Amino acid sequence: MAVHKEEQLYEPIKAFFTAKGYEIKGEVNHCDLVGVHVETNEVIIVEMKKTFNLALLLQGVERLRLGASVYLAVERNRKKSGAINQRFGDLAELCRRLGVGLLTVTFYVTKAPVVELLCSPDEAPQRSNRPSKGKRLLYEFKERSGDYNVGGSHARKLVTAYRERALRIANALQQLEQASPSQLVKHTGVRQAGNIIRDNHYQWFVKLNRGVYALSEEGHQALKEYEAVIAGWT
Repeated sequence: MAVHKEEQLYEPIKAFFTAKGYEIKGEVNHCDLVGVHVETNEVIIVEMKKTFNLALLLQGVERLRLGASVYLAVERNRKKSGAINQRFGDLAELCRRLGVGLLTVTFYVTKAPVVELLCSPDEAPQRSNRPSKGKRLLYEFKERSGDYNVGGSHARKLVTAYRERALRIANALQQLEQASPSQLVKHTGVRQAGNIIRDNHYQWFVKLNRGVYALSEEGHQALKEYEAVIAGWT
């Protein structure tokens, strides 16, 4: 069940925090919902939107300047499984890194709305840095001899470090007509030439005899497709 107005989120969220000991009031100094805990005097602010968007995020960051615990609240519509606003695991991690909480409200036809607290304002990020992936990123960067891809492109094939090595081998085979892996290592400087040509990931190579390889038809086509890359080497 989808809500028509964000104000429909108010009553379920008010009931959620009231049950936790907060006195709740709506639209206080342009804040959608403000609560004060009856025992600790902790102040909370909740900003609501039908869907998670940049405007809501910026609004929440702005509210942090008021010194209160800030929550963002959106509807959780289970029918929109493919929508960007349904990536709640990623959104919760983003909120943790910004120091704001995240609530979702799911509405049903036959029962009361359900409020879920996905993260609190004081939660530490759950996803730590990954040094191993950082090393692979730097390795891939250094292993590419040039900038052969357009940032933001998705439809075209990327020239990775692996593809560049395979292209160097294919280019050498076109010149030599046939060669052994050891000859290709000397000719191209690609130490992994033996593994690449045996794996034949792109089907660019054919085995003529034991330890002797040549360029396949797919390999000839690849050299034409990436001739701009190869031209940059010379």
